[in-house]
Amino acid sequence: MGNMSDLLKPRRSLHNLDVRAVGRFMLLSALVGLVAGAGALAFYFATDTATEWILVHWGGLHTPGHGNALQSGGVVNSLKMSHRWFLFVIPVLGGLVSGWLVFRFAPEAEGHGTDAAIEAFHQKKGLIRGRVPVVKAIASVATISTGGSAGREGPIAQIGAGFGSFLADRLKLSVSDRRVLLLAGMAGGVGATFRAPLGGALFAVEVLYQDPEFEHEGLIPCIISSIVAYSLFGAVTGWSPLLATPAFRFEHPVELGFYLLLGIACAILGTGYVKTFYYARDRFVALNMPTWLKPALGGLILGVMAMFVPQVLGSGYGWVQAALYGKMALWLMVLLGLGKIIATSLTISSGGSGGVFAPSLVIGAMLGGSFGAVVHALFPMLLAEPRTCVIIGMAGFFAGVANTPIATLIMVSELTGNYALLAPLMLVCVVAMVFFRRSSIYQQQVTGRVDSPAHLGDLVVNVLAGISVGELAEFGREPTLIPEDMPLNDIIEQMSGSDTNYFPVIDRQGEMTGIFSINDLRRILHEEIPPSLILARDVAISQVVTTIPEESLTLALRKFTRRGIEEIPVVDSEHPGKVLFMLSRRAVLTRYASELEKKKGVFAET
Repeated sequence: MGNMSDLLKPRRSLHNLDVRAVGRFMLLSALVGLVAGAGALAFYFATDTATEWILVHWGGLHTPGHGNALQSGGVVNSLKMSHRWFLFVIPVLGGLVSGWLVFRFAPEAEGHGTDAAIEAFHQKKGLIRGRVPVVKAIASVATISTGGSAGREGPIAQIGAGFGSFLADRLKLSVSDRRVLLLAGMAGGVGATFRAPLGGALFAVEVLYQDPEFEHEGLIPCIISSIVAYSLFGAVTGWSPLLATPAFRFEHPVELGFYLLLGIACAILGTGYVKTFYYARDRFVALNMPTWLKPALGGLILGVMAMFVPQVLGSGYGWVQAALYGKMALWLMVLLGLGKIIATSLTISSGGSGGVFAPSLVIGAMLGGSFGAVVHALFPMLLAEPRTCVIIGMAGFFAGVANTPIATLIMVSELTGNYALLAPLMLVCVVAMVFFRRSSIYQQQVTGRVDSPAHLGDLVVNVLAGISVGELAEFGREPTLIPEDMPLNDIIEQMSGSDTNYFPVIDRQGEMTGIFSINDLRRILHEEIPPSLILARDVAISQVVTTIPEESLTLALRKFTRRGIEEIPVVDSEHPGKVLFMLSRRAVLTRYASELEKKKGVFAET
C-alpha cells in the first residue's frame, strides 16, 4: 500500500499546489515568465530572420537605420525607396499563409491577439486552446515578415497568455488562478518583447478595462513574470532600449499648454483610427468569399498602396527613429501617419495576424512629429525642442486608443530609455484617454470590474453584509465523512447515498485531514490502478478551504468565487478539524436573492 501512495505522490503534489501560497505562487509566475521570455526570443528571431530574407533580400526594401548612421544622414523628403517591382505581391503571400493557418487550425488566432487574450479572461474563464499560441506565432511571422502593418505585441501577448492558461489547466488550478496566470503570460511576453518590464506588467492588468481600473490580483504575478521574461530576453538580445533617443528634457512648464493640445489631437485622430479599423473589418466580413482568402485580399490592396507609399510596410520603427532625430519632412510624417491607419486596417481587419501596438506607436509618433514641427515653426521660443512631441505623441495616441494611460507612459519611457518627459507624458496620456472614452481598439475590453464575468461573485457581497454563516445552518447538508484509510470501492458505495458533491476525509480521531470532490474521484478512475489499492488519503487534497459559523457570508462567498468551488465545510471555530455541516454556493446565493428582494421592498416603500 505504501508503494501505491508513492506512485500517486507526484499527481497529489501538483493537485495540492496552492497558487496563493507565496512561495509556490512566485514559482508559477516565474515559470510562466521563463516560457514567455523564451517564446518572445523565438518569435523575435523568427520575425527578424524572415523579414531580412523576404523584404530586404528578396523584395529589395530598405528602411531607415538606427543610431549614429541615422543621425548623420539627411532629411528624408521623398517617397522614393529602393525595392523590386514585384514588392506588391509579397504581402499577398503573407496573407495567404496567415489566412490558411488561422482559419484552418485556430480561428480565434485571427486579428490582434491581445483582444483574444482579453476575451479569454472575461468570457472564457481564462481558457485558451493549446494550439492557439503555436498557430498565432507562425501566422504572425508570415504577416509581419511580408510587410504587413502589424506589430509583435498582440502575438506575443497571446502566446504568453496561452502558456499561462495551459499551465493552470494542467495543474488543475481554479478559474481565478487560471486568469491570473493568463495575465502573467501576457505581461512576460510584452515586457520582454519591448524591453519594458514594468510597462508590460502594468499593461496586462490595465488593458482589461475601459475605465481607469487595474486587475490588482494579477499585479504581483505579472511583475514577477515580466522580470523573468525581460531578463532572459535581455541576456540574449542585449539591454539597449528598443529606440535610441536624444537626451530630451522637460524644463519649460509653458510647453504644457501645447502638450494639452497634442493630447486632444491624439484623441481626435485615435477616433478616426478606430472607426477606420472596424469599418474595414465590417467590410471584409461582408465580402462573399472564403474567409481564409480575405487576409490575402487585404495584402493585395496593401501591396498596391505600397507601390506608391512603400513606407507603410512593416512595423515602422525605423521611421519613428528617423522622426526622433528630426530626419523626416513634415509632409512625409503627415502622409505616413494617415497611411499607417489604412495599412493597419487592411492588414489586421482583413483577418491577418499581428498586433496593433507597433502601428499605433508609429501613427502617434508621426502625429507628434507633425504637431511639434508646426508649433515650433509658429512659436519657436515657446517650444524649444519639437522632437519631444514624437515620444509624447506615441504615448498619447496609444493610451487613447487602448485606454491604458499608466502602462503606456511607463512603457514608452522604457522602450525609449527616456524618463525625463514623465510630466508631459502623464498629461497627454490622461487627456487623450479622457477625450477618447467609451471607444477602444480592443473591443473585448469591458467598462470596469463590475462588468466582467470574472468578478460576478464580487457584486453580491454587500447585500450579505452582517449575515453569518451560522444563520444558514438549517440549509446546510449533513457531511459525508470518509475515513482516510477507506478503499476506493467502499468510497463509491458510501457516496451513492450522499446528497453532497464534496467529501471531507477524517483520521482515526475524527479530525478532518483533507477533502475530495466527485471530479477528483473521476480523475483517479481514469488511472490504470486497481481500485482496491487506492485509499481516501490518496484522492484527498490536504489544503482545505473552510469557513466557521461566525464568519460573514461576504467572506464565505468570496472563497467560493476565488477558488471556483461549490461547497465548503463549516468547521467548529474552536476545533477546526470538526466538520459541522457543508455550506453550498447555491444556499448562499438563495439567501442573497432573498435579501435583495427585502431591500427592493424597502426601497419601494421609501
